[in-house]
Amino acid sequence: MPGASEIFRAFAKIGITSFGGGLVAYLRDALVTDKKWMDEEEFLAALEIGQTLPGLNSVNVAIIAGRKLAGPQGAVAAALGLILPGVLLLVVLGILYDRFRHNPNVAAALAGVAAAAVGLLLQVTLKIGAKQFLNLRDLCFVLGTFYLVAFHHVSLPVVLFLIAPIAIILCRPSKPKPNT
Repeated sequence: MPGASEIFRAFAKIGITSFGGGLVAYLRDALVTDKKWMDEEEFLAALEIGQTLPGLNSVNVAIIAGRKLAGPQGAVAAALGLILPGVLLLVVLGILYDRFRHNPNVAAALAGVAAAAVGLLLQVTLKIGAKQFLNLRDLCFVLGTFYLVAFHHVSLPVVLFLIAPIAIILCRPSKPKPNT
């Protein structure tokens, strides 16, 4: 198992090289494919737990993965490794933006970055949610949530509160049949 310094370096690499909404996909690639520190099911379980907790999903997943790998020190190393590069970059970019915000080239560049971020989010959604798009019942939940949030502007927590009981009832495992 990796130590805290190796975990920090791995997550710092993710933190400095990932952009836009693709961070969860970078985490998956690093943890499951590259490092093989988790298998697909462990990663999806960490992601599911991370999504139910307050805070950023990616940081929550990093903390869960870091703790699994090296206990509390691994959790701290993963969180700091993931967060610090972005914080430092954001501070530098904030200073630069403050100085050049009235430049039309800066506005054009930011519009391009926004368009790229939408593409990254779509790629992450398709990569991680592929199983849900293949199952008709799961796809109905995905489309229902999207419809209510995107077209009727219903708050996501309200939609989840409404849809969760239905999903629990429809998706719970069936009772095992008694042996006769």
